[in-house]
Amino acid sequence: MTLTCLIRYQIDPFQLEAFRAYAENWGRIIPRCGGHLIGYFLPSEGTNDIAWGLIAFDSLAAYEAYRLRLKADPEGRANFVLARDQRLILREDRSFVEVVEGTLNVAALI
Repeated sequence: MTLTCLIRYQIDPFQLEAFRAYAENWGRIIPRCGGHLIGYFLPSEGTNDIAWGLIAFDSLAAYEAYRLRLKADPEGRANFVLARDQRLILREDRSFVEVVEGTLNVAALI
């Protein structure tokens, strides 16, 4: 994967379990629509209102095709409505990053 969409969510910290369910839903939807889901991450220690989602793609064109499939997917649309109606997400920022070769999933040499 050459491109990763890094989504930073500011969430309602009192709706952490509802956001967890929202993220779990993406676990089924994102791969079906063509994204490589690296994972969703919830706050644990420290700041209690920031969560992250990471989704990888082969290219920007693959991301754009994924977005079209996602918007047409009934379960995807329902998950967007769930987040909106429950006001789980206060703010969402997207950045696109690429991995520095030789730095991802590097095992310790002993």
